[in-house]
Amino acid sequence: MAVFARVVATGSLSAAARELSLSPAMVSRRLAALEARLGVRLVNRTTRSLHLTDEGASYYESCARVLSEIEHANASVSAGRREPQGTLRVALPAAFGNQYVAPLVPQFATLYPAVQLALSLSDRSVNLVEDGFDLAVRIAALADSSLAARKLAPNRRVVCASPEYLRHHGAPTSPAELAQHNCLLASDFGGTWEYRDTGGKPGSVRVSGRYVCDNWEVLREWALAGLGIALKSTWDVRRHLSSGALVSLLPGYSFDSDVAIYAVYPHRRHLPAKTRAFIDFLASSFGPEPFWDRVVVKPRIKARSGSAP
Repeated sequence: MAVFARVVATGSLSAAARELSLSPAMVSRRLAALEARLGVRLVNRTTRSLHLTDEGASYYESCARVLSEIEHANASVSAGRREPQGTLRVALPAAFGNQYVAPLVPQFATLYPAVQLALSLSDRSVNLVEDGFDLAVRIAALADSSLAARKLAPNRRVVCASPEYLRHHGAPTSPAELAQHNCLLASDFGGTWEYRDTGGKPGSVRVSGRYVCDNWEVLREWALAGLGIALKSTWDVRRHLSSGALVSLLPGYSFDSDVAIYAVYPHRRHLPAKTRAFIDFLASSFGPEPFWDRVVVKPRIKARSGSAP
């Protein structure tokens, strides 16, 4: 159809061949093949001229319309690859999405007004392809998978408790003393908290406690209520450390792990511009030293000798 349309538009086989980067013989063969498939003659051609038949004139009008629609469709898809536009479906952890991603949406909307965001805030692990998401933010140690991923920010952690808990039970002076305290856990099976000392030497302590939940926000609220000591991501307790509602414990010890904050998406090749724009936007908004790690922490409560839960 494209060859036939160029033959009609240019008025000759040779001119159409030049525009299509084909030989005149190839153009002639393709035109003949189209006529054979349709069972009608489209063009009466002599060595000097071409004349459309009635069937050819009618078919040309249809071809021109169809080819124009194809060109428009191709241009729309290519524009979507070059210019961020269209609906972007993003899955986010509930607490992190609510605290740190949702507030950024107005700024993103100003930068990319042609992108429509559809956010899903849930702690369930979604299947990007089956659930129809373009992108997910995950706070995890990523396992090998077919998904592409980009690290958006570190996920630093801190051991913390409320001043009320520390007044009653004292503060641990070493990670080993955590075993004597009521720790707030995210698993029914207790937990092992890994750490590094000031020299970078790794260690771990087995902790236990009376209160267990699989929701990050609940564990934070329990810590604020004085129920025990929690191991929390700094992004989740930033405001509470700043205000003194929670107190950071065990200075000099790092409780970081391989867990980080990632953007994951189905494919690295041919990434839509809308997806790339949102990933770049989040990465620049957070960065390797995210703002939630730059908190003003209230003075730590001194440990009480002989502390016990």
